[in-house]
Amino acid sequence: MSNNHPRDALIFPDSNRTFLEPHLPPKSKGSQTPNSDLPFTTLTFATSLDSALAQSPGARTVLSGPQSKAMTHYLRSRHDAILIGVGTAVADDPGLNCRIDGVGGYGGQGLEGQPRPIIIDPSARWDFTESSKILTLAREGRGRAPFIITGMQSAPAEKKALLERHGGKFISLDVVTTETGEHRMDWITLLKTLRKEGLESVMIEGGGTIINSLLESSYQHLIDSVIVTIAPTWLGQGGVVVSPKRRFNEHGVAIPASRLTDVKWYPFGEDVVLCGRIKS
Repeated sequence: MSNNHPRDALIFPDSNRTFLEPHLPPKSKGSQTPNSDLPFTTLTFATSLDSALAQSPGARTVLSGPQSKAMTHYLRSRHDAILIGVGTAVADDPGLNCRIDGVGGYGGQGLEGQPRPIIIDPSARWDFTESSKILTLAREGRGRAPFIITGMQSAPAEKKALLERHGGKFISLDVVTTETGEHRMDWITLLKTLRKEGLESVMIEGGGTIINSLLESSYQHLIDSVIVTIAPTWLGQGGVVVSPKRRFNEHGVAIPASRLTDVKWYPFGEDVVLCGRIKS
């Protein structure tokens, strides 16, 4: 395919980029965490006024306006990797690429500005195929093939071969299965693994299970920046909600699960963008 400017390219003008800069990893490679074995980690998602990401598990729900959508793609261009959970991958068949005009595949050279997709799939249940959007984009030079983080020691041979043909791979990490059947990975080990792969920054996009687990008290210190788009809509009860587990003090009294500091609010079209960092 031609490396000219595809019709679905998005424009995000420089004037809209300035407010985001203090909340992003530095542009120069190797400068953000010179002595760290962890990547710069940004938590970002779009939410309704009732803190919902989607109307129900697996339901595609559009929340952001066009300007906020372009902002999300710009954020992708500024990170080495973009991470989601398997539920989102199964529900959405996502591309997980960056469509900002001027990045690789959208007028730019090679794959410059294209993040590496990371899929958390503990039991390797994502049934991707040759025609999955993420692999189609990789073949067309408009995105990268994913790294899939799994708890299985050996991934299914056909899936493994298909992924590696496109430049992706499976990475095996230890998974704990709880009494309720939940699969849980250690975020510290996971993020250190991504850093060893040369990924100096990672953007966590969702879904609800991933976001809520990262916001638990034992892991939230790993988040360097929080960027949330709030849409002027209520989705209603029963949605997929961002709400981490409740915390209690030494007297058994409930306390806030977390709080942001250095907070900035930016009106953006009909949405508002909230930027901050986790209060330590």
